[in-house]
Amino acid sequence: MFSAETPRIFALPPGADFPAELVGGLITRMADQPPQAMARVTLYLNTARMARRVRDLFASHGAGFLPRLRLLGDLAQDPSLGLPPLVSPLRRRLQMAELIAKLLDAQPDLAPRAALYDLADSLANLMDEMQGEGVSTETITALDVSSHSKHWERTQTFLRIVAPLFSDATDAEARQRLAVQQCAQRWQAAPPDDPILIAGSTGSRGTTALLMQAVAALPQGAVILPGFDFDTPGSVWQAMDDALTAEDHPQYRFRHLMDLLQINPTEIKPWRDTAPPDPDRNRLISLSLRPAPVTDQWLVEGPDLPDLAAATANLTLIEAASPRAEALAIALVLREAAENGVKAALITPDRNLTRQVAAALDRWAILPDDSAGRPLALSAPGRFLRHTAALLGQRLTADALLTILKHPLTASGTTRGPHLLLTRYLEMKLRKTGPAFPTAPDLLEWAAARSDDALPWAQFLATTLQNLDQIPHQPLADHVAQHRALSEALARGLDPAGSGALWEKAAGIAALELMETLAAEAPYGGSFSAAEYHDLFEALVNKGEVREPVQGHPNIMIWGTLEARVQGADLVILGGLNDGIWPKLPEPDPWLNRAMRKKAALLLPERQIGLSAHDYQQAIAAPRVIVSRATRNAEAETVPSRWLNRLMNLMEGLPQKNGKQALGQMRARGNHWLALARALEQPMPEQTADPRLQPAKRPAPQPPVAARPPKLSLTNIERLIRDPYAIYARYILRLNPLDPLHQTPDARDRGIIVHEVLERFVKTRPPNETRAEARIRLLDLARIVLAEDTPFPAARALWLAKLDRAADHFLTQDSKHQGTALALETQGALKLDGLDFTLFGTPDRIDRLPDGRLHLIDYKTGTAPKAAQQKQYAKQLLLAAVMADRGGFADLGPSDVAKISYIGLGSGEDVVETDITDAILTEHWEKLLALIARYLRRSTGYTARRALFETRHAGDYDHLSRFGEWEMSDRAAPEAVGEPE
Repeated sequence: MFSAETPRIFALPPGADFPAELVGGLITRMADQPPQAMARVTLYLNTARMARRVRDLFASHGAGFLPRLRLLGDLAQDPSLGLPPLVSPLRRRLQMAELIAKLLDAQPDLAPRAALYDLADSLANLMDEMQGEGVSTETITALDVSSHSKHWERTQTFLRIVAPLFSDATDAEARQRLAVQQCAQRWQAAPPDDPILIAGSTGSRGTTALLMQAVAALPQGAVILPGFDFDTPGSVWQAMDDALTAEDHPQYRFRHLMDLLQINPTEIKPWRDTAPPDPDRNRLISLSLRPAPVTDQWLVEGPDLPDLAAATANLTLIEAASPRAEALAIALVLREAAENGVKAALITPDRNLTRQVAAALDRWAILPDDSAGRPLALSAPGRFLRHTAALLGQRLTADALLTILKHPLTASGTTRGPHLLLTRYLEMKLRKTGPAFPTAPDLLEWAAARSDDALPWAQFLATTLQNLDQIPHQPLADHVAQHRALSEALARGLDPAGSGALWEKAAGIAALELMETLAAEAPYGGSFSAAEYHDLFEALVNKGEVREPVQGHPNIMIWGTLEARVQGADLVILGGLNDGIWPKLPEPDPWLNRAMRKKAALLLPERQIGLSAHDYQQAIAAPRVIVSRATRNAEAETVPSRWLNRLMNLMEGLPQKNGKQALGQMRARGNHWLALARALEQPMPEQTADPRLQPAKRPAPQPPVAARPPKLSLTNIERLIRDPYAIYARYILRLNPLDPLHQTPDARDRGIIVHEVLERFVKTRPPNETRAEARIRLLDLARIVLAEDTPFPAARALWLAKLDRAADHFLTQDSKHQGTALALETQGALKLDGLDFTLFGTPDRIDRLPDGRLHLIDYKTGTAPKAAQQKQYAKQLLLAAVMADRGGFADLGPSDVAKISYIGLGSGEDVVETDITDAILTEHWEKLLALIARYLRRSTGYTARRALFETRHAGDYDHLSRFGEWEMSDRAAPEAVGEPE
């Protein structure tokens, strides 16, 4: 095949369809050979996708022999090399985790225990890299770190300890390097006569570069590089001699390879004389990607560029306002491509963006061919196993229980229907009355009180979930076995055997493989706590992927950045071009800093940026390209990718080449798709006119008088004044708000606890008690009540501390007026004269003063209402005074009221006292009559959020009144509801 001297390095430019040109060039070179000669060609490729496409391309040329297609990563699988057996990467990481756990025990300040597996993973990756680059542990430990912090000295010491684990070539990278070395020695001793080619790799890994060096030296060996920039001047190649400044350049890997082969750029020849889709655009991109500093090169070479409007005619820029808008615009582009039969690919490292695009395409029943599959952690079995792992070692909460019970894989056998029905009933119970931390006796007590078949189901749950919070520190194998048993039991439900649908379909098979692999390697993992096992499992499941056996659209693809080398698409979309996404920021290395990596001849963090830049340079050279980004994410404004930023800055600085005009045209083409995306989500004209689709008006329902509540409590009068719609929903529609699924201690709970403590304090007061004794008794009662009624330990400690701070203020107010607390046997009630309505309720405390009059007291855990607030809406004690004056408290009879007091028990010593007069009582009695009479007329509507203290106040029924579609400044829209009178 070849007659020129070695080394033979060929290349194809960015934008070329690399597999197609590779196959075409190979067929051309073998045209004068007999057909069977092709079968003697060995072709090493870098990815399985590349190999599939090469095979398909050969098939498209008709019947004939195929070359021997091999993957670079499969070289170590050759049995003739006699390599030692491979050690599982998981086993190696578990061994690392055990050693790092001992390190953290000795030096707890190094890292938190939660980072145990992440540290093990990063250390294993470092050792893989060292093996791949041929760097020994002795090289690391011999580095001079005297000018660095003590942390790096500890790293050296620890690496010396773990070095024996890697003494034999049983890891993947070590076996691969040993295989390459043996092949190179074999070829050097007896060079093969048949052609051996390596195609599609950039040689970024040391082991791969070593193989490329060996192949290039063979009599019939050659290397074909992807995306080689033939437009890069010699001066730029020469300037890329320092990795510290040039590692992030897309062509740096080729400069490094040329140094290994001792050749210059002019010795790299085109594999085939085929021009890229747009040579002028390639020149523009090449200049924009020059290594820093580049401004002088832009000034010198920029005027030599062709007209930029023509060079970017097939380049579109989408700058969306949000990731959602970006995804929808991309989906519209792909939809048009599918409709017109255009082969299109979305290339991005942002998996969130690809999921959003796939979801948007689903509205048109377009299923893209996604090269990455779906994350195992987001599949149904993955989520289920994550939920069950989270139960281990934790006290069971109501929300965690319902989360697992509602999962589609729980009781996924024959009892799924009854299980869902009982789960619904249990949820209603837990939301209404709790408890926040349900136990086995709680479940059995609830089920025993029911008349259906809940008891066997509750017994199953009680048995399965008992004692999960008491899991000890135990061997990893025991954790895995317990986790699997728990998961299978919950998935089985009440069925006598099996594991439901947990291990079914592709995702279930992948999840089962993960559990079995973890169980097989668990003996190498040492002992774990339940929390550490949960962290380990989360890390493992997040690395898994599921490839569903579905047939995607033949022309619509979603690729990772590596697939940019495969090409073959007429339209390429580069999505998520923001810094931090593309390129991704380098991962922090806890083991070696940048300077140490440079001294040890390891890869610098900028290597990944350089590889991403090379993928970008190849992808943006496709026949038709759309680059997209979101100008803002959920948190803040975003920064354009450094490559896109360079391109726009270069074009802005070349007005003589129509750079600004070309950039404006790119944006205009992108705005077209953004406008379509906005139009897609706008109602059609006929929908706009549909009254059912109009925003709701501020409701003020007018139910029949007979349906209106005949009685209200003192506290609900304030609600009737401020938010009448809440009274309508609660007492007319009879809609009671449920507690949130995730129960947390809130202000209402604290208020109930404080009132209970103070009520017990007053009722159990002994005679002749001193203030010091009273304070001690108050806090003792608080501890008892909190232990009985508050299941949250943090809340108990916090609320007890707050009550301790407020105790002196309470005791001062308690003895201030020398009143005697009265105990009432019945609740107070007062029927309004001439109206079919009853006011009821009782203040927190009623004292009999020495002069025989009453003192009404209400405790507030927040701020006490001021006089102006009491006048407008906070009328609880004022109306209670009216009730007492008119005999509303049967135990007391008509009584004179001297004063009312709101005592705040919050952060300050807050108290608001009001002396009661006949004028005040008369005024509020008349206002109460007027208010109730008004709401006993059909024409009066229950207006939503009528007079709230602040707009941001959240009501229990805001969603029902559709607040948000109307504003607080909107007029109410009264509407008669119910039967006409």
